[in-house]
Amino acid sequence: MATLPDGTPLPGKLFIVEGIDGSGKSTQLDLLHKWLVSEGYLVVFTEWNSSPLVRRTTQRGKRDRLLTPLTFSLIHAADLADRMERQVIPALKAGAIVLADRYIYTAFARDGARGIVSSWVRKTYGFAVRPTVAFYFKVPLDEALNRIMVGRPELKWYEAGMDLGLSPDPFECFRLFQQRILKQYEAMVQEFGLTVIDATKPLVQQQQQVRALLMPHLHNLQKGTPSPWQQVLTKEGLYGRYLRTDTEPKEEGRGEP
Repeated sequence: MATLPDGTPLPGKLFIVEGIDGSGKSTQLDLLHKWLVSEGYLVVFTEWNSSPLVRRTTQRGKRDRLLTPLTFSLIHAADLADRMERQVIPALKAGAIVLADRYIYTAFARDGARGIVSSWVRKTYGFAVRPTVAFYFKVPLDEALNRIMVGRPELKWYEAGMDLGLSPDPFECFRLFQQRILKQYEAMVQEFGLTVIDATKPLVQQQQQVRALLMPHLHNLQKGTPSPWQQVLTKEGLYGRYLRTDTEPKEEGRGEP
């Protein structure tokens, strides 16, 4: 179950995905989202750094390179706090499924990689709902980097971690930054009981494993009544854009939020 920080259980379920850039987490969440919708479940999707409350501030900070590790951390905390109040908690109270593309563990990993004291970051995010299942898509650094570099000829300043001064070369800086993030994630698996998925396996096998792990948590959840055309398309095994909703996840590869 999903629970409030004080331990109060909520009727809905919160499933999240975590992992370094190039782990394929967003792709797997997208597939999971389509499947759950096709099964008739009420699903709400939310993703990291998407609150309109901090969008302009974040854009200006990135453009003018004004963001320090601390301001980055506080902006992301404000982003999640706003989405928690407006999206996550209301949906969970209504008995819906909430799918989150990155959650508090992203903050723990990235803020830790930027040198922010871990105990302070964890206390800052003490307002967050405890997830039902937190998936960590584990992939070797070199493989993740290869996936990223294939479709991304240029890296943004903060995405590459250039603010940390790890290397004057953006791609080497990105590698060192992701290496730090990966180390943070590995330490959190035990601490928070993250459910590890081998992200080197074929895409279909990963999705089958994710669905199998979620099935026991889907009993007695709210379901909506699909429209006739959704029923026909689902019966024929058609998904993707044919069953698109207003909460459709975005594609993998947005990089540093």
